[in-house]
Amino acid sequence: MDFRVDRSLAMPVRAQLKGAIEFGISFGELTAGDALPSVRKMATLVGVAPMTVTQVYRKLKADGLVEARKGAGTFIADSSQARAAQHSDIDTLHWEIDQAIDKALELGISAVDFATIVKMRLDYRSRIGPRMRFVMAGLFPDATESYCRLLSEQLDAQVLVEGTTLEALRHDPDVRAFAASSDCVVTFTNRHRELKELMPSARVVTIRFIPSETTRMQLASLMPTARLLVLSQFPNFIPIFRSAMRRFAAHVTNVTTVNYDDPKVEDYLKNCDAVIYATGTDRTAERARPGTFMFEYRHVPDPADIDRVLKPLLERPSLK
Repeated sequence: MDFRVDRSLAMPVRAQLKGAIEFGISFGELTAGDALPSVRKMATLVGVAPMTVTQVYRKLKADGLVEARKGAGTFIADSSQARAAQHSDIDTLHWEIDQAIDKALELGISAVDFATIVKMRLDYRSRIGPRMRFVMAGLFPDATESYCRLLSEQLDAQVLVEGTTLEALRHDPDVRAFAASSDCVVTFTNRHRELKELMPSARVVTIRFIPSETTRMQLASLMPTARLLVLSQFPNFIPIFRSAMRRFAAHVTNVTTVNYDDPKVEDYLKNCDAVIYATGTDRTAERARPGTFMFEYRHVPDPADIDRVLKPLLERPSLK
């Protein structure tokens, strides 16, 4: 094997030499039992101080990749890495890795981010085994946790559903890498574009969310004459709430739907009999008159969409 270092690189020559030997082991150029050059000979070949070679050999020995034989020198150890390089299908694996690298480059993923995704994926597989992993990307931690629980109940037992928030995905690279390494990221329809921009390599799917059974029952229990105020967290959710009111509380005709930060929200709160508030707007709702009937509007994943969108993914994991 040709041992070389490039002094024009920012990487220290010690790291280059260690990486070259590891590469040789991984790709079968150095096999178990092969002798490495002596410390002095390697130092001469590479053009470094003998102490540098000694440190590299010491680190490789600590990693179980080489072994020192008294009076004989340093040899490639019979490590799992060396054995893997001799596997009959190793060339196919290398080709598949190259394909994944090419795909990452095509998507504009940096080498550092790709390495992080791979590491996260390896960590996840070693932790849960062959199960698939879905990540639910929600807006609020408590609501997202409930979505995960409901998804887990309706999906195959071999699917692990874990949750995160859009806020965490926006600001934490590790969370993004963790989510991108999953088999599927599940989110709301109106968040698909944002997540694909944040994680180009991730498989992002959207499902519908419908009012929970408890919410539907509470809507049906409203008095027809009630002056109802519906508080939304986001302006683009207002049409969704209005549609739900028409469907599940059609008997209530005096309905006002506003965003929680509307300048007139205090006036609305003073002149209503009941308040339905979106997750995250509870503090605003609590400013209503004492005795005002109120409850949180909670969504659940639409079971029909779980059957239509998510369950088929369990049968076609290769589409990831």
